[in-house]
Amino acid sequence: MKAVVLAGGRGTRLRPITHTISKHLIPIANKPMIFYPLEDIAEAGIEEVVIVVAPGEIGREIREVVGDGSRWGLKITYVEQPEALGIAHALALTRDLMGDEPFVVYLGDNLIKGGIKGLCEKFEREQPDALLLLCPVPDPQRFGVAEIEDGRLVKLIEKPKEPPSNLALTGIYFLTPSIFKAISRLKPSWRGEYEITEALQILIDEGKEVKYEVVSEWWKDTGKLDDLLEANRLVLEDMEPRIEGEVDAPSKIEGRVVLGKGSKVTDSLVRGPVIIGENVTIEGSYIGPFTSVSDGATIRRSEVENSIILQNALIEDVPRLESSLIGKEAVVRRANVKPSAIRLMIGDHSEVVMPL
Repeated sequence: MKAVVLAGGRGTRLRPITHTISKHLIPIANKPMIFYPLEDIAEAGIEEVVIVVAPGEIGREIREVVGDGSRWGLKITYVEQPEALGIAHALALTRDLMGDEPFVVYLGDNLIKGGIKGLCEKFEREQPDALLLLCPVPDPQRFGVAEIEDGRLVKLIEKPKEPPSNLALTGIYFLTPSIFKAISRLKPSWRGEYEITEALQILIDEGKEVKYEVVSEWWKDTGKLDDLLEANRLVLEDMEPRIEGEVDAPSKIEGRVVLGKGSKVTDSLVRGPVIIGENVTIEGSYIGPFTSVSDGATIRRSEVENSIILQNALIEDVPRLESSLIGKEAVVRRANVKPSAIRLMIGDHSEVVMPL
């Protein structure tokens, strides 16, 4: 059995940060999010993986960070998707590499608790034409949605205005090479993409055996900031505490906290779950639950909660920062000057939310 990881998306809903970093490399609990699918694939005993990436600098960055897969015991091959024309289009690019073997497709910005080992075993044991993983969601209009009748999957609809159920298609599909014939019959949808839901519907309409499983714990699609922060929270909740840096006597560490080597916490309160990377400086600050601070960042005289802070960022004299994603080497500071004013340098697609 092989695996395909799709990492060619441009991450438009996470701009401006995705102008300079692939969304698949944004850290969840200080680990690039694409590492989680790769770890799940390795745990399931799969060795051969194809990663579909975007052309240009974003794709090159994924190649550099992920490498050849040897750290997970994987053999990784890369394929470029020239245009963002949908999941089915990206999958079709891997046809020759998949050969005649069954395979799992895993979107590189999806996370699932518990991995996919059990699902792999079910797929290999029962040998259906496809096995789909579904998850109940409060907003099914955002996803491909499954219609179930008498325990049987009968229809898949992409982003329906009136969903027939709350069961969303996750970004994890177990497939056989029969899917490629279905993809070859597709035409672009109203979104200008080749939809995997339509290809799967062809299999259903042809009487192929398309089974499903419902997520037993949690699954997250991290396409939006709120989803990204929620995924970070869920991963941090299962984290084992570890203190390798320095904490001075006036400081307090409460709950599950990871503090990396070379990091220093001075006159501060860190309330977990929190992960702080290596060579981080925390001075006179409060770091609240569900926060990830990447290597080299500095936080002084500030309060930060439910946020993701990337490498070498500086946060200084900020009364309270929450539910935020701060990019690499970004500077967020408060200036005590008169007359009072807000001073900003904001790029395309940015969002600034200020208190009244």
